[in-house]
Amino acid sequence: MPRTINEGFRDFLAKLTPSEYESTKAKNHRASIYDCLKANFGLNQFFRTGSFGNGTSISRYSDVDYFASIPYSRLSWNSSNALTQVRDALNRRFYLTSVHVDCPAVVCPFGTEAKESTEIVPARCIGKIGNSNYITYEIPNCSGGWMRSSPATHNAYVRDVDQRLNGKLKPLIRFIKAWKYYKKVPISSFYLELRIAKYAERKTAIVYDIDVKRVFSHLYNLKLAQMQDPKGISGYVSACSTQAKLNEAWFKLSTALSRAEKARQAANRGNIKEAFYWWNLVYNGNFPSYYRYFPSSYR
Repeated sequence: MPRTINEGFRDFLAKLTPSEYESTKAKNHRASIYDCLKANFGLNQFFRTGSFGNGTSISRYSDVDYFASIPYSRLSWNSSNALTQVRDALNRRFYLTSVHVDCPAVVCPFGTEAKESTEIVPARCIGKIGNSNYITYEIPNCSGGWMRSSPATHNAYVRDVDQRLNGKLKPLIRFIKAWKYYKKVPISSFYLELRIAKYAERKTAIVYDIDVKRVFSHLYNLKLAQMQDPKGISGYVSACSTQAKLNEAWFKLSTALSRAEKARQAANRGNIKEAFYWWNLVYNGNFPSYYRYFPSSYR
């Protein structure tokens, strides 16, 4: 059990990181989904994206995301209709599963846990744009049209910042995503990844308890405003899909910031037990328990 704040976040990170078993189980339905889409649409590519593909997934909470690159001629030009096409094909194959559209993806919930859910995003390949080394796609924009996305470009962006910070960025992203999932905050994971990577661009070091609080403060000061994609691919990226969700996320963010500030204040006073108390509130009872060591002579 942890005795310091650093040990607490170390143990918390181990808890958040999916096990090898969980990662393997997440792949279980890939082949059957691929075969279905290949038969119905003639796939160009089918590859994993999202947090599992980028090393920022949360154990038991992150689902599995795939891009299905489909020839232009096999999809409706209206992206809403294209989603319906993909949903119907998958529904015929997985008729005992409640396949449904959750734009920009089609969701196949193969079990009750997120790790058993697979999201498939229908995509149209554009190719490499400008001086980019990575391929850009068009995906549904949730209003009938298409928007640009390049998972490889964004993964490389996060990876480059992470490597410069000695592997500390991706854990920081995991800590903020953990708050999102544990507190059921209706905020986009993609938005969080880009915001936190942008925040860390000019950092020279990451200290988890300090920077988790600073990220909360950063998001709060920005009022969860939409952000311009730092790689210039996806245009403006919104934190939430509706104003109601934005209001809810803002309220939960303000609470998290207040508690993180109290955790930092307690740590600065040397009251580690109280700091653990506040971090546990931030994470809805999921932060590691504090362990105070007493030498045998004091027992």
